Amino acid sequence: MSAVADTHAQDHHHGPAKGMTRWLLTTNHKDIGSMYLIFSFAMFLLGGSMAMVIRAELFQPGLQIVEPEFFNQMTTMHGLIMVFGAVMPAFVGLANWMLPLMVGAPDMALPRMNNWSFWLLPAAFLMLVSTLFMQGGAPNFGWTFYAPLSTTYGPPSTTFFIFAVHIMGISSIMGAINVIATILNMRAPGMTLMKMPLFVWTWLITAFLLIAVMPVLAGVVTMMLMDINFGTSFFDAAGGGDPVLFQHVFWFFGHPEVYIMILPAFGVVSHIIPAFARKPLFGYASMVYAVGAIALLSFLVWAHHMFTVGIPIFGQLFFMYATMLIAVPTGVKVFNWVATMFRGSMTFETPMLFSVAFVILFTIGGFSGLMLAIAPADFQYHDTYFVVAHFHYVLVPGAIFGIFAAAYYWLPKWTGTMYDETLGKTHFWLSFVGMNLAFFPMHFLGLAGMPRRIPDYALQFADFNMVSSVGAFMFGATQLLFLFIVVKCVRGYGEKASAKPWEGAEGLEWTVPSPAPYHTFATPPDVK
Repeated sequence: MSAVADTHAQDHHHGPAKGMTRWLLTTNHKDIGSMYLIFSFAMFLLGGSMAMVIRAELFQPGLQIVEPEFFNQMTTMHGLIMVFGAVMPAFVGLANWMLPLMVGAPDMALPRMNNWSFWLLPAAFLMLVSTLFMQGGAPNFGWTFYAPLSTTYGPPSTTFFIFAVHIMGISSIMGAINVIATILNMRAPGMTLMKMPLFVWTWLITAFLLIAVMPVLAGVVTMMLMDINFGTSFFDAAGGGDPVLFQHVFWFFGHPEVYIMILPAFGVVSHIIPAFARKPLFGYASMVYAVGAIALLSFLVWAHHMFTVGIPIFGQLFFMYATMLIAVPTGVKVFNWVATMFRGSMTFETPMLFSVAFVILFTIGGFSGLMLAIAPADFQYHDTYFVVAHFHYVLVPGAIFGIFAAAYYWLPKWTGTMYDETLGKTHFWLSFVGMNLAFFPMHFLGLAGMPRRIPDYALQFADFNMVSSVGAFMFGATQLLFLFIVVKCVRGYGEKASAKPWEGAEGLEWTVPSPAPYHTFATPPDVK
């Protein structure tokens, strides 16, 4: 019987709640974690199908499948759904499932708020997706919704989009408060902060980031709302406002947001790599400080998205150097992961494959990020497919591979059933090849000058776009295999998982990245 099914929401008067009520009213962290994960996967498939529309249109030059207007709606909705509907709820789901288990708490600190923060999400995304059926269609101004394009020229549905963003933001803030309250107040006796597993640390820091930046997003969409409906001119130059103000406020939210999407993945691979290298994580304390440093620096680099708007040369220099500085703590983390693998007794089960791919491909994304950080070079790269290649190399092998790794790693614990290893590896390799085919050619397209967010392109870009589209369809189709693997596991088809499913990980596998009891390179005292 699955671990999900045997945890019932208790109703004091009527015994265990049954059927739909159990899911609607549940305050159980495992139930809520499962609902977050199911919802995020549904959104992943929806956002992915929108990406398929984009890649089908770009398969060859000339307009063939959709109207340019609908193409723009797809790019906007794809970005919004993947960021707010797929990646963030998936990590919140992992947090709900694992944080209480890792800190030794009976549940999350605020279980009713936990339930509410989940159920706000389906409402928000129902509203967002419903804009596709409204007069004038869905938002068509890109997921960054720059004013005045969104405020003066956006479709009437923009107001609904703003409301949906508010609701998602409320959900995120409540989830973050819950994480912080749980970690700071409910740790088992003896678990000091510097003994917490790294996934707990990365989520604690992520939660503070969420509380800091979600109100900023709420502020910028409220200013949009006022400009559209109440005659203000925050972003309208004709009324004394400034369109560039929108970009400053948006990216002050938007840059920490990309770290919100990657830090929990750092925590996940910091569990998996030690387990499958069969040795403790190298440099636990430096990992904790590196995550903290990345989080702090993420507030100082927002205008690197804006080198081309005419900021003063001193501003360009400041943001350029601050951005490059983030590479230092990130490099520390990559070094520590590689040092953990060094001379370990490594085996390559599916979670480890996703984690190793994460380290390699995320590093490639980091290097193209360093290229974009160089202000004079960014004038050439800006708004080309090079930028698209960069952030997809950070988010697909980064956030999404991190989520896959976590799912495979913890599925035996969640369901009591071992997933099918052959199918898991097939899913990994097809995803790996498809992802690289889809996004690597985009670097070349961008360097050759192909602009992003345009439904048509010049003939010289045809070959790389065709390769890219084939890779994207391969990656997209492969995710149905993942669905099959997980459903099979949840239904209990497959061998029963043992108490320690990853044998040889010395029984440390759920909490490995706590500090090693002895120096990493020393022989443990009990070994002769």
